[in-house]
Amino acid sequence: MRGPRTLATFAVVPSLSLRAVSWGAHIAGESAAVAADRAVEVASGARRHRLALLLVDVINAFFDERGAFFYPEASQVLPGIRALLDAARAGGRLVVHSREAHYPALIDYETRKLPQHCIAGSFDARPFPGFEALPNELELGKRRYSAFFATDLALVLREQGVEEIVVAGVKTNVCVRASIQDAFAYGFHPVLALGAVNSNRPHLHEASLEDIRRYFGEVVQLEEAIRRLRGPDEPTLTR
Repeated sequence: MRGPRTLATFAVVPSLSLRAVSWGAHIAGESAAVAADRAVEVASGARRHRLALLLVDVINAFFDERGAFFYPEASQVLPGIRALLDAARAGGRLVVHSREAHYPALIDYETRKLPQHCIAGSFDARPFPGFEALPNELELGKRRYSAFFATDLALVLREQGVEEIVVAGVKTNVCVRASIQDAFAYGFHPVLALGAVNSNRPHLHEASLEDIRRYFGEVVQLEEAIRRLRGPDEPTLTR
């Protein structure tokens, strides 16, 4: 009886050794791939961004008096959004401009709840003056409330090493909340900056803030969001 047990023992050891060698090769290959990736980043001048700024629908439709969804209170958040954008640029952060952009003359399911709006290239869909993207910033068209739905935003953020996303724009209870919920679902840490979001329905704005605090991420003062964007990186998990 000892023979079979001994044979079984020796039969297992080479298998384990082969697995160890295979795993070691995998780690070595992965390390080489990471090193190559870093070399490409250095050569291209690119960098990874642990913290990003996501601007939601800073467009004429909401902020220009001629816009289809204009409401007077929207202008109150423009200084806050401007301050966040300036801080993100000063801090070398990734900036994403997410804007409504629907196809002309095509059926769009969103029209079941809203009239046709923000056709790509139209006045309403254009960025509000002063909030145009710089060449190194991402412009993202969306056809639903969330900046993540049916776009490659999550993929892009993952490739840049993003962990935390400061979110600003309009409206708190619609596109901002939907984007924050999806950011959380994708494993990012969303941060809502007070003073840089609002809604024409204040009670829904407040309810959304409570939901975001409780279920999805952080709600911080504008000054704190500016500090994070402008300052050095801090580990997300320490918050």
